[in-house]
Amino acid sequence: MRTILNLAAIAALSTTAVFGADAAAGKAVYDKSCKSCHGATGTPPAGMAKAMGIKDFTTTSFTDAQIKTAVTDGKGKMHPVASVTGASVDNVVAYVQTLKK
Repeated sequence: MRTILNLAAIAALSTTAVFGADAAAGKAVYDKSCKSCHGATGTPPAGMAKAMGIKDFTTTSFTDAQIKTAVTDGKGKMHPVASVTGASVDNVVAYVQTLKK
């Protein structure tokens, strides 16, 4: 029974968005796929923020799940980012969370 509980606990942990994620690798993906709209530091250019309704990552809190869903499914005027998949999504989530001041 204990082994089953341990396996269940490990499985639950491994389904979290940033389990084992690499924020440094996420920065490289962010710079390639996200920076043009969300800004190099997480603060979007004023015109882009207004036109697309983009929130500032440095001042607005997002859960890991919210970020992951926005990347994979899109949000508002943002389309899904097809080039960011698998572990890269988790890495981007980890990086975006480092931008909050």
